Amino acid sequence: MIIYPAMDLMGGRIVRLRQGGFEDSTTYSQDPATALGHFADAGADWAHVVDLDGARAGVPVQHDLIAELAGSTSLQLQVGGGFRTREQVARMLEAGVSRVVIGSLAVKQPELVQGWIEDFGPERLTLSLDVRVTDDVPLVAVSGWAETSGMTLWEAAATFPSARHLLLTDIGRDGMLAGPNFGLLEQAVERLPHLRIQASGGVSSLADLRQLKTDGAIVGKALWEGFISLEEALNLAGA
Repeated sequence: MIIYPAMDLMGGRIVRLRQGGFEDSTTYSQDPATALGHFADAGADWAHVVDLDGARAGVPVQHDLIAELAGSTSLQLQVGGGFRTREQVARMLEAGVSRVVIGSLAVKQPELVQGWIEDFGPERLTLSLDVRVTDDVPLVAVSGWAETSGMTLWEAAATFPSARHLLLTDIGRDGMLAGPNFGLLEQAVERLPHLRIQASGGVSSLADLRQLKTDGAIVGKALWEGFISLEEALNLAGA
């Protein structure tokens, strides 16, 4: 399993949101470059970085900062937030980012995003599908989780036959430190065997990581709040 230590950026500072709510955020004192250095020192190979301002605005806001970070770290970066055009994706990849995460646009314009996967290659793009589970049905949310698309996770994933990476978030678990939605993730691994799934939302302990059967795990708030040691998580994942 790949551990992706995560940092979300607002105004150039690292924050964490609770269930995606911009009005309920915690700001941390480390600057992003220092944080990436600490991730690398702990032995991480990857980091997950999100431009929250861009995600909210629907346009790049902190892509200049992310490009600088990509050029100054040994880590492979997976980045998301505000990507709406092919040029924006190409710029990040040219800046040294390893993968670009595409969320709401993948649901709203799947043919466009499928074309990007074919153009850039399936290793360079990660689909991000955020779901609200209602009556055991995972419905995909879009626009910063403010809207429900009406599509199930399974319907949305089926529109991307060439995709290889999927970041799957249960919105109800995000930032809550209540544990991942293991049932949903296990279904996803079983029903979407062509996708390498990254679990996102709710990871709060090493025990959670032990139970996950996904290819990757995003570790955010638990890391920043000291519930998980990155070194221990990486050791566990490599065991």
